[in-house]
Amino acid sequence: MIEFISASKCVSCGLCVSVCPTGVFDQEKGKVPVIARKDDCQTCFMCEVYCPVDAMYVSPNVDEVTVNEEELIQSGVLGSYRREIGWGKGQSPSAASDASYKMFQMMSKLPGH
Repeated sequence: MIEFISASKCVSCGLCVSVCPTGVFDQEKGKVPVIARKDDCQTCFMCEVYCPVDAMYVSPNVDEVTVNEEELIQSGVLGSYRREIGWGKGQSPSAASDASYKMFQMMSKLPGH
């Protein structure tokens, strides 16, 4: 569930607002988005994945958790899901190391494919 948006890191781009499938956020132009409908969060991580500055924290737990910005920053949790799946500048997509991906790459080079 979405738990936190870092006002100090957020660049107010609105990507999280536009990718959220359930409309969890509200945002005034040029301001940091607000978690307006937290109970509507489906924990899809899309907001965290699309955040270009790792300003969001989505907890995989549905229970409310207590968050402290400094602790999140120190622990490296902000943006960790995005890094784990290989999104972002300078990252390598994790799908590229998947065996089935490699198999499909080889198959696409066979004659007739």
